[in-house]
Amino acid sequence: MPRIAEGEFALVKERLAGSLTLSGQPVKRGTMAHEHIVYMMMVDAMALAEDREGIAVYAPRLVELAERDDHRPYLAVARRALGVAARLAGELDEARRLLNAALDEFSEREMRWQAGRTHLELGRLELVRGSDEQAEAYFSEALETLQQTGSKPFMEQALTELEAIRHAE
Repeated sequence: MPRIAEGEFALVKERLAGSLTLSGQPVKRGTMAHEHIVYMMMVDAMALAEDREGIAVYAPRLVELAERDDHRPYLAVARRALGVAARLAGELDEARRLLNAALDEFSEREMRWQAGRTHLELGRLELVRGSDEQAEAYFSEALETLQQTGSKPFMEQALTELEAIRHAE
């Protein structure tokens, strides 16, 4: 089930994809987003929308740019998205490998909000694997981490997932 509304996603995708065709600097005020920032935002939005095809199109470029610039957090965002795509494709071992790699990077850098979001994805993966107990542990960890950041939308997702598991028991 997509995590963002289809209309919202279409608008995000349209605006961000359109920005990739703009020429770079100079701009009249401020600065223009660099290519890797735009790809990161697109890939992250596609993961939230569970757009497997979009992830397949844009994530490889984000990986390339993140590796080129040694931008580990963006590489972790790409890995999380690729993990979502792997889960959606039924490639569960690959999904686990990618999501754990993303979680390791976010945890090492103490990026709690990103780690909490990745715990949510690991919980969703465990639901697909049929391991409600492990899924519950990941959703509980997500909730705890996201409460520390005050991220209400993602906290609500974690609570919804936890309630669904607990009511199914």
